[in-house]
Amino acid sequence: MASASAELLTDAFGRIRETVLAAVSGLTPDQLTRRLDPDANPVGWLAWHLTRVQDDHIAAAFGAGQVWTDGGWATRFGLPGDMVEIGYGHTSAQVADVAAKVSAAGELLAEYHEATHAQTIKHVSSITDADLSRVVDRSWTPAVTLGVRLVSVINDCMQHAGQAAFVRGILLR
Repeated sequence: MASASAELLTDAFGRIRETVLAAVSGLTPDQLTRRLDPDANPVGWLAWHLTRVQDDHIAAAFGAGQVWTDGGWATRFGLPGDMVEIGYGHTSAQVADVAAKVSAAGELLAEYHEATHAQTIKHVSSITDADLSRVVDRSWTPAVTLGVRLVSVINDCMQHAGQAAFVRGILLR
């Protein structure tokens, strides 16, 4: 039987998944790359970025490989094969470039999110309450525990998923 923490985390990441898939579902490449103003983040980039953050941070917290690198996703999206960026600090031009590539790849964006979600659930579904106090990052003061890292990832991903859903709503009105 899963711990209460594992059940809660599985539910939270499931809600992110539902929001992301609803935000990208049925949008054309043009809609996925459309910006509400010249520097706004489009749906395609937001979905890619939040998935990269989840993939990167969950893999690091559990000492696992990233879905992105293990699955050759950069190449599959037409990005440089050695690209491991997650989107933090991207310029407007970088946002446009990544959005165009990940959005042109059709269903691959949703597939990458699904693969990342599956790996996330594999890791969080076996968490015990005691696991949450394990330190996963000593580069901060205080050091970051697994519980804090997971809440941070959930918060960041849900904010970006909400932004993507908002942009989708504007585009389809």
